Amino acid sequence: MTAPFDPLVPRPIDRPADVPLTPLTDEQLVALDEAKIFAAPADPADRPAWRENLRRWREDSRRRHGYTGEAYERPGAAWAARCHTVAQVWLWDELLYSFAEHKFTPEVFLADARERFGGLDAVVLWHAYPVIGLDDRNQWDYYRDVPGLAELVKALHDAGLHVFVDYNPWDVGTRRGADDLSELAALVEDFEADGVFLDTLKKAEPGFVERLEAARPGIVLEGESKLPVERIADHTASWAQFFADSPVPGVLRAHWYERRHMQHHVRRWHRDHSEELQSAWLNGVGVMVWEVVFGVWVGWSARDAATVRRMVTVQRAAGDLLLGGEWTPLAELTDGAEAAGVYASSWELDGVTLWTLVNRGDTDYTGEVLPAGPGKVLDLLGGVPARGIGAVLHLADGTPEPAWLPELADALTSAPHDAHSRFPHRIAQRVSPQRTNGTPAADAVTVPAGPYVLTVRYQARETGMYQGAPYVDEWKPLPPRLHDARTLQRDGSLATSVAVAATEVTNAQFAEFLTATGYRPACAHRFLAHWIDGVPGNPDEPVTFVDLDDARAYCAWRGGRLPTEDEWQLVGETGGLRRGAPAVWNWTESEHSDGRTRFVMLKGGSDYRAEGSEWYVEGGRHAPDVSVKLLLPGLGLARAATVGFRCAWEVTA
Repeated sequence: MTAPFDPLVPRPIDRPADVPLTPLTDEQLVALDEAKIFAAPADPADRPAWRENLRRWREDSRRRHGYTGEAYERPGAAWAARCHTVAQVWLWDELLYSFAEHKFTPEVFLADARERFGGLDAVVLWHAYPVIGLDDRNQWDYYRDVPGLAELVKALHDAGLHVFVDYNPWDVGTRRGADDLSELAALVEDFEADGVFLDTLKKAEPGFVERLEAARPGIVLEGESKLPVERIADHTASWAQFFADSPVPGVLRAHWYERRHMQHHVRRWHRDHSEELQSAWLNGVGVMVWEVVFGVWVGWSARDAATVRRMVTVQRAAGDLLLGGEWTPLAELTDGAEAAGVYASSWELDGVTLWTLVNRGDTDYTGEVLPAGPGKVLDLLGGVPARGIGAVLHLADGTPEPAWLPELADALTSAPHDAHSRFPHRIAQRVSPQRTNGTPAADAVTVPAGPYVLTVRYQARETGMYQGAPYVDEWKPLPPRLHDARTLQRDGSLATSVAVAATEVTNAQFAEFLTATGYRPACAHRFLAHWIDGVPGNPDEPVTFVDLDDARAYCAWRGGRLPTEDEWQLVGETGGLRRGAPAVWNWTESEHSDGRTRFVMLKGGSDYRAEGSEWYVEGGRHAPDVSVKLLLPGLGLARAATVGFRCAWEVTA
């Protein structure tokens, strides 16, 4: 009988692979190709044999796969080996984009990253998912139709960062243009992207790699999760997502195979990142900072952010040791350190040895870590705090201090450990609706004041719904906890009766508003994009290509406002709402922001549905009790062919 799925427990595919301690057979050598992490032995006496078998596997696997390392010799790709921090950034993160000023604010985003994480080496500009599917725009449109995106990329480059774009191979049901490879190659070339994140793909095929390399020599491809060992040859990075470690920290298979292959550890739904940070530190690799996960706040604690800052400060200074030094995983420590749960890797080059230390225990360790011996020992980080990291530099007799040491020591004075591990919660606050002073439309349907209880139906998506992450501390979200139908209860009270228009505002009505008021949006991109020379093609269809501000301005002109999500549903469940043709989603006055992400609830559904992938916004017409959480993009991208609105009025008499 199959055990029930437990989302809080790593799946077998996520768990570290045991390494036999006896001489490896040919079958065992091939089997180790499939590891994510090589599990480490608990007994120190077993570790020499373990390390020897790791070395034997690497030699054998490289021989079997004809490994040459040519991809890592490309000058344009050399940066990836020292890319220790990469941030996945929603393009409309409110640190990166100002909705009030309608512009990108990379200086704000980068200042925050410097203060908390010690700065970033690269960013992934995450752009389309989970908004894509609202209308027929494809993943390329969500990059190419962004005013100022090229300037944003340049600003990030000027700040010393590298920029990844994101490829969604599952986007098969939206507007079709050229084939994906042609579109991606052109995008990389036009925006001067440094790398491509492969969403849901462990690897790209060889022809794919060659085409992108021709478009942008030195392009870095970063596969998701476990990169097949034979493709380490042409993928210089991978994001180590959902990699569970052994109790005694193990070794990352891809980085052990090729030291220049950069991996970025991430457990995106976890609120305690100490284990993956420690794994990254002992393996000499990087981390992915991902705080806004598809619109959900999963912020990093002060402790974990400080750990990243301390890590990257040392890694950037001692990069030559990490790349070219003799790496000894689970290097020998004192008995006291071992007993306290302290583990280390050592990296030796020309008489200089860096010891990267982690403390798996819950008590700070300040005792001796290195066995007594000749040479000079420098404690760079001041002990090894609980659930934290330490670093020791050993200089062999007669070896001068590295030239980078004084600058590193100075930098570390402003990178102390922070013991505060509490999750930095954010509450999404609803934008207050404007008051109304007008007369309801003649066909408006009124619901009375007073308390109410509603059942809301929705599809479980990675966006979550109102507050909090949908998969807290879970490993990879899978069905039946992903894309399944769910319900929740909402209760509240209407202070006054509310009348909601039975029909959506039409093109003709919106044209009347423009004539009467001369309204022009602050950002006009995509405004009424379906009109020709300012004239609607069909005056009786619901007006679309309007965003929340446009809809609010019209409603205010009518002495009303948008209905809240609950008001829309209360009226809809009376049967009094009529749908225009074609059917379109309706904006509601249920806009929220937690200071990093804005979202709004849509009601009604539309006649458009993107087919072919479960990752799209769910299209089609929906009953009044169905709500969809839509992340709000800026610069006019919220204006869609499938979203209109209707007005509401508070009834006080």
